[in-house]
Amino acid sequence: MTGRPAPVKPPKQWYGELAGVAATALALGVGELVAAATGGPSAPLVAVGGVAVDAAPTPVKEFAVTLFYTYDKLALQAGIVLVLAVFAAFIGALAMRRLVYGLAGVAVFGMIGVLASATRASATWAYPLPTVIGALAAAGLLVLLRRTLPRRAAVSAPDLGDTGPDTNVVAQEAPTPVEGARSPSSDAGMSVMDGAGQPPGRRRFLALAVGAIGAAAVAVPGGRRLWAQRVAAARAAVVLPSPSSPAPPLPAEVSAGVPGAESFVTRNADFYRIDTALTVPQMEPKDWRLRVHGRVKRPLTLTYEQLLARPMVERYITLACVSNEVGGELVGNARWLGVPIKDLLDEVEPDGGADQVVSRSVDGYTAGTPTAALRDGRDALLAVGMNGEPLPVEHGFPVRMVVPGLYGYVSATKWLTELELSRFSDFSAYWVRRDYAALAPVKTQSRIDTPAAGKRLEQGLVMVAGVAWAQHRGVSAVEVRVDDGPWQQAQLAAVPSVDTWRQWSWPWQATPGKHRLQVRATDNTGQVQTGRVHKPLPDGATGRHTIELTVT
Repeated sequence: MTGRPAPVKPPKQWYGELAGVAATALALGVGELVAAATGGPSAPLVAVGGVAVDAAPTPVKEFAVTLFYTYDKLALQAGIVLVLAVFAAFIGALAMRRLVYGLAGVAVFGMIGVLASATRASATWAYPLPTVIGALAAAGLLVLLRRTLPRRAAVSAPDLGDTGPDTNVVAQEAPTPVEGARSPSSDAGMSVMDGAGQPPGRRRFLALAVGAIGAAAVAVPGGRRLWAQRVAAARAAVVLPSPSSPAPPLPAEVSAGVPGAESFVTRNADFYRIDTALTVPQMEPKDWRLRVHGRVKRPLTLTYEQLLARPMVERYITLACVSNEVGGELVGNARWLGVPIKDLLDEVEPDGGADQVVSRSVDGYTAGTPTAALRDGRDALLAVGMNGEPLPVEHGFPVRMVVPGLYGYVSATKWLTELELSRFSDFSAYWVRRDYAALAPVKTQSRIDTPAAGKRLEQGLVMVAGVAWAQHRGVSAVEVRVDDGPWQQAQLAAVPSVDTWRQWSWPWQATPGKHRLQVRATDNTGQVQTGRVHKPLPDGATGRHTIELTVT
């Protein structure tokens, strides 16, 4: 008696999960390659990650910086990939049961990416393209994987009930039996094996899935590297002009001369980087434009070549991050080359009510700087050079802002593309909307660099040294005390201006036992660094750097 073929068992669940992960990985890889070809910051992972960064509450951002330091972006990307993997596995499981559900999941994933990329700053029609093509590739792979899904041993209909082809994968047609040959159905549920002892479907399935994941593992970093190499080549071709106003020569005694103390000039590779960009924005100079507009009489647009043709100023300036804890390392000093912002503002003639200059990055980040601080004579620059070379890409190439005396979140916009004259009452910049202060002058701070906290020392002479800073006011004194004893005057190194940090040193006759060292600075206005401890939110940390160590 001939009946209908017995239905097959549903595929093992991990097949579906693997299919979903493979399809999503392929989408990310294809998206990165398309983004590199179109030259925009529009890869799916970057677009979605950028939205996640913007949407994260301020306490979460502060926690990420505190926990991961300058690796917070890498940690965020890892978290996004983990969430995507879970979502992908769910999509794959749905697709193996009913294809339309899996494709709907891919469509949801694609729509999130399209919306994220289309709403980024300076978005063009090409921004969503990597996500769309990546989603199509994912959908195609899901369909292909489902068709090559390995079959499990057939069972009788009563074991599963009456299930249709939309619920379970339809079995492939069996080949027509050859006379005298043994029918596969007569093997009582045995599966057909290939030469390696595995079902052919399983081998094809695994080859496709693992191959897609492997291709994505190459394409994601490969796409980013491809675009980064183009920008690196363009940066290498930049010839910086000689400054019309060079930096003053460094004094002979600019260094405290104590091993372990921070050097006066921070190497580019060691300079801290804290920003909201999930990945470093890549922009070629030929594509760069700066718009100066808003509440001005004469709006202005500059190309990179036009900016380089202007008179350049070179200065040593120390920058500090508002997220820097007392004694932290989110501060650095460099020699910057750039065009005075004051000159540009004088050209565009802001109206009397424009008390804020809103700077915008290529990725949409905004900072609001007091207009008065950019026109009061301080060396506020549109910087194109750092320590004698074009800006490193991770520090804002082609152009960034450098303003002495203000925390970076209100003044040091990297990858700059726009200056808009506005009013504080009309617009709140990125961090101000997240509960940080609109005005953020750098607080007087000092740090002990050597000896290191927790170190065991031998009794006798120990040189204590570090740095202190109060940009645009300058440091006039540094004092150190041991175990709540009297404050002792430290020796100050020389500085080229009030806009840089200052090294200091103090000889300590260390005696056996456990000791606590504390430092404080005084700025040129006579303001002594406060001992009141406060976290960075809303306008910078306060307190005195304190270390504990043991002398034997």
